[in-house]
Order: sequence, then structure tokens, then C-alpha cells
Amino acid sequence: MSSPLSALNHHRHPHEATAQPVIGGPMKRILAVGVFDLLHAGHLHYLEQAKALGDHLTVVVAHDDTVRKRKHEPVTNQDLRQRMVAGLKPVDVVVVGNPPDVPIFDILPDIEPHVIALGYDQEHAEENIRKALQERGYLGIDVVRVEGLSDDLDGTRKIIARILERAEKKGA
Repeated sequence: MSSPLSALNHHRHPHEATAQPVIGGPMKRILAVGVFDLLHAGHLHYLEQAKALGDHLTVVVAHDDTVRKRKHEPVTNQDLRQRMVAGLKPVDVVVVGNPPDVPIFDILPDIEPHVIALGYDQEHAEENIRKALQERGYLGIDVVRVEGLSDDLDGTRKIIARILERAEKKGA
């Protein structure tokens, strides 16, 4: 019988087969979510911290339509973002998220996470997520916010601002 994730369009990290549960215990599954447009050190730091919370890290890369609706026109499409994230060492499985008309919680039965790891700069409120999980019967999922990277270029918007700032100085 195949796993629930086998039906999803996902990329496996080459080392996924080596992901083993903690000796003497069940595998702790972590879920991380994000756009991951213009992949940078802050993204890697987020995923390293998320992976440190358990044994197996599944990353949901935002669907292009969700990015358009909630943030901006993606610079790179969801398939390329999925492929880039799949190449990062901490990542075991990457899936593309639901389109914006499908509730984000609908992906949880396929992933079955023990922990949802939020990035330091993600605008989700932990308590709202906990309440929504509880309302949907997901009582055993922890919600954890990880620490940010102590670098001044730890976010996509910061990187773009720096590039524009330098371009303006050159053009002046």
C-alpha cells in the first residue's frame, strides 16, 4: 500500500530514504509552509530550524494562484520553487499547496504532521492556527514559531530593497 503522500505531486529529497525515526520512538513529522520565491539564506535557516523539531520535514510550497491572491506575482513558478526547495538538505518531501479556493487545512490528512513550523516573519498568528486546528479536530498538532536569521538580508523583500537601492545609487 502506498503512503498518503504518494498521490500528491511532490519531489523527494535524494536522502529521504535515510530519514529514520528517533531510536525507540515514532517518526515525528514536521510541516513547513511558504512561498520560497527567490530562495535565500533566511529560507534555508527556517527549514533547518523546522527540521530540528523532528525527524521528517514536509514543505508546502504555495500554489502560484495563492501567491498572486495573497502577496504578489511570483517571480518563479510553483514547479521551479518546488524543485529548488526539494534540493535543500533539511527537506524530505515538497508538495505544492492547494489553490486559494481550497482551505489550507485540507492538505493536513495527506501530510499528518505532528508540528507545524512557522517562520519568524510569517504573518500567521499561532493562536488562530491552534484554534482553527482544534475546531477541525486536529488536537495533536503543535504550532511552533522558529527564530529568524540574524542577518540583514534574511527576507525576499529585504533583498529586493537592497538591489533597488543599489540600482538607484548607480543610476544617480
